[in-house]
Amino acid sequence: MGAAAVTAPLDDMMLAMDVVDTLRRQQRLVEQELDSGQREAALKARLKRVYQAQGIEVSEAVLAEGVRALREDRFVYQPPAPSFAVTLARIYVSRSTWGKWLLGGLALLLLLFVAWYLLVVMPRQALPGDLEERHAQVRELARSQTVDAQADQLLAAAQQALREGETGRARDQLIQLEQLRDQLAVGYQLRVVNQPGVRSGVWRIPEANPDTRNYYLIVEAIGAGGRPIPVPVRNEETGKIERVERWGLRVDQKTFERVAADKQDDGIIQDDLLGSKAPGALEPDYRVPASGAAITEW
Repeated sequence: MGAAAVTAPLDDMMLAMDVVDTLRRQQRLVEQELDSGQREAALKARLKRVYQAQGIEVSEAVLAEGVRALREDRFVYQPPAPSFAVTLARIYVSRSTWGKWLLGGLALLLLLFVAWYLLVVMPRQALPGDLEERHAQVRELARSQTVDAQADQLLAAAQQALREGETGRARDQLIQLEQLRDQLAVGYQLRVVNQPGVRSGVWRIPEANPDTRNYYLIVEAIGAGGRPIPVPVRNEETGKIERVERWGLRVDQKTFERVAADKQDDGIIQDDLLGSKAPGALEPDYRVPASGAAITEW
């Protein structure tokens, strides 16, 4: 008895919902019967025949409830009114779409942060210590007070740049200290390039004085292993310091002609040694008149 009382209203409700659904599927029927002002009884009768054809018995009360529900838009989903909570819910529901982009963006930001820290922050933090270390290395290698003073000046200029926040200028001083250290560390013999088919000398007419000639012997630095080694050379024509294995060393005309005659004799330069540089020395000790002026292209 109690079970029937509970079940019946639920069955009626389900039928009423089905009636509404049927009415919606037959929208033309609704427009003809309801919107034209005809009696609801005709509509109920027509709906009742539809259900009877399906073997479903629908009571008058259920039909009336279905028509009323259609008019009141019952059993129709009504989207919630816009609100902050609704917006959050929609964002959460769509997380599978924007979540991948968010994770990708976070990963990219993390990668950029790591790169910035490794390439900018850490070198900047290490710069003062690197300057002190390179300065100490130069002082340890140097054999003259002139080089010591040069290293001191580079370090002082770099430290002043750091105090002024000029990191780039401080790095330039560090590079110069490293070049000075590398130049002091090596020892080599300075020899004229002495190979068949390879030019051993050139001359140039300087733009500043077209009535004269500058004479250059093509030389190379031969290290302890008997092989050419790269050394920093300032090109007097461009003012740039380049690291090269061969360059043109400016000499006087007499030395140039002597070497030329030596090579023309049998194709081999017998006396090709022009000087030597000991570790700790900044410049080679020349055996011929030479100021160290050089070119790197010919």
